[in-house]
Amino acid sequence: MANAGYSAISADPSSSKTIPSGNHGSITISDNGSYSYQYGPSGLAGLVHNRYTLMCAGFASIGGLSFGYDQGVIANVLVMPQFVADFGMSPTQKGFVTAILELGALIGALSAGTFADKYSRRQALFVACIFAFVGSLLQALSATHTLIYLLLGRIIAGVGIGALSTLAPLYISEISPPETRGSLVSLEQLSIVIGVVAGFWIGFLTRNFEQSSSWRTPLFLQLVPALVLGVGCFILPASPRLLVLQGHREEARIALDMLRRESDGDNSLLVEIELLEMQTEAILIDRALSDGLTAESKPKSSFDTEVLAWKRLLNAKNRPRAWIGVLTMFFQQWSGINALLYFGPTLVQSIGIGDPQDPHPTSTLIVAGGIGIVQLLAVLPAILVVDVWGRRPLLRAGSVGMASSHVGVAVLILFFEGHWKENAWAAWVAVGAMYIFTASYGLSFGPIGWLLPAEVFPLSVRSKGVALSTASNWVNNFIIGFLTPLMVELSPPTTFLVFALACVGAWWWVTTCVPETANVGLEEMDEVFTKFGYEGGEGERERELREVVEREVGLRAIVDELHGG
Repeated sequence: MANAGYSAISADPSSSKTIPSGNHGSITISDNGSYSYQYGPSGLAGLVHNRYTLMCAGFASIGGLSFGYDQGVIANVLVMPQFVADFGMSPTQKGFVTAILELGALIGALSAGTFADKYSRRQALFVACIFAFVGSLLQALSATHTLIYLLLGRIIAGVGIGALSTLAPLYISEISPPETRGSLVSLEQLSIVIGVVAGFWIGFLTRNFEQSSSWRTPLFLQLVPALVLGVGCFILPASPRLLVLQGHREEARIALDMLRRESDGDNSLLVEIELLEMQTEAILIDRALSDGLTAESKPKSSFDTEVLAWKRLLNAKNRPRAWIGVLTMFFQQWSGINALLYFGPTLVQSIGIGDPQDPHPTSTLIVAGGIGIVQLLAVLPAILVVDVWGRRPLLRAGSVGMASSHVGVAVLILFFEGHWKENAWAAWVAVGAMYIFTASYGLSFGPIGWLLPAEVFPLSVRSKGVALSTASNWVNNFIIGFLTPLMVELSPPTTFLVFALACVGAWWWVTTCVPETANVGLEEMDEVFTKFGYEGGEGERERELREVVEREVGLRAIVDELHGG
C-alpha cells in the first residue's frame, strides 16, 4: 500500500521509523512505504502551537458572527413592543420575515463555491461581506408599516451570510494542519454561538429604548462583523491548496510557510512533504478531469465547466460524501436548535414560563436567552476534544442527549399543559431539559455539522460539496423557520416529538453511514471511505497512478530517503 499524507491507518510500531521535525513535529514511516505526520499535538496544545493558523481561522470565522447574530437578535426583535406596533405581523408573516433570510442564504451558499474556485477564497469572502453589510443596513433603515424594505434587506443579507457560511469552513479546512483541523473548523460554530448570545442580549437590553431605536439599534450593530471581516480579507493568507490547483506553486509555498512556521524550530521538511502532497493531488485531479474526454466532449464555456464539476460531485465516488454533507446539515437543523434560537420566547411560553397575559414577559426572554449561553459553554470543550475523541463518538452521544431531552419536554407538556401554575417544578424541569438538549447539540452537531462537509470532499469538488452541504443547511433552516410558529401554535408536544424523532434518525445514520475522519489528511479521505465500505474509493489502478505521480514530483524520493537514512 502506497499511502501519501497523514494516514488514519497507523503503521505497525514494530516495523516503522519515527523521525522528528522541528521541535514538535514528526513523521512516521512504515516498511511498506506508508507514512503519517503531524506538526504538533492535538487539542489545546495544538492550537497554541499553531498560533498563526489559529489567528487566521478565528478571523475567517467572524463570518459566523453575522449568521449567529441574526439568529439571536431576531428572536428578540420579533417580540419587541415597538417592533410589533411598527409592523404588526401575523404568525405566518413572522415566520416569513424570519425565513426569507434563508432563501437569500441558499443563493449565496450555492454561488459561493463557483466564485471561490474561479477567483480565490479571500475575494469570495470579501464580496460576501459586501452583501451582508448592505443587507444589514437596509434592515436597520427599514420604513415602518411596510415589510418591503425589511424583506429586501434580509434577503440581500442572506446572500452574504449564506456565502460566508460556505466559504469560512472551506477556507479554514484548507489552511489547517490535520491534527487541529477539527478544532479550527469548529471555530465557525463558536463564532455563530457568540453571535447568537450577543444578538439576543443586545436586543434584550435595547427592547425598551424609545420608539424604533429599540429594534434599529441591534440591527445596525449587525454591520460590524461584515465590516471587520471585509477589511481583514486583505491580510489573510491565500489557501495554499487552491494556489497549487491553479498552478501557483511558489505562492503556495510562501502561504504554507507562513501557516506552519515555528518560532522555536524548523519544520521545513513537513512543509515540503505537505506541499508535494498538494501537488500530487492537483496532478491527479487534472488527469482525472481529462480522462475519457474527447475534443468534442471537453467543456467549451464556463457554463459547461460548471455543469461538469457538479456532475463529478454526484458521481459514484463522490456521491456518498455528498450525502454525508447534505444529511449532516439536515440533522443539524432538524435537531430543533434553530427553532429554539429563533422562537425561544414562544417555545418557553409554551411550557408555562412567564405570565400568559403578558405577550413579552421578561422572565421568558431571560430563560430563552440562556439557551445561547449554554450552547456557548458546550462548544468550547467540543473544540478541544473533537480531534482527540473523534467525530463519531461526539455525534452519537449528542444525538442521544438531544432526543432524550425533546421527549422529556414533550411528556411534561402532555401532562401539565394548562396546569403549569400548580406545577411550577415541571416547567423548570422542562427548561432544564431544553438546556441539556442545547449542551448536547453544542458538543456534537453544532461544531461537527460545519466540520464534516469541509473535510470529506476531494479538492476537485470541495467547494461544490461544501456549497451543496451548506445549501442543505439553509433549505432546512428556511423550513424550520417557517413551520415552527405554526407547529407550536398547533401542538407544542408534537413539535418536540418531531425533533426527537429526527435526533433518533441522526444516531442511526451516524452509526451506519459516517466514517471517522479525525486526524486524517484532506488528501487521504479516499482510503477512509474505502475502508468504511463505500465503493468508488481508490482502486488498485488509482493507487498505482498516485505512486507514479508521487515519484514524478519527488515526494516518494523524500520518503524513501528518510526511511533508509
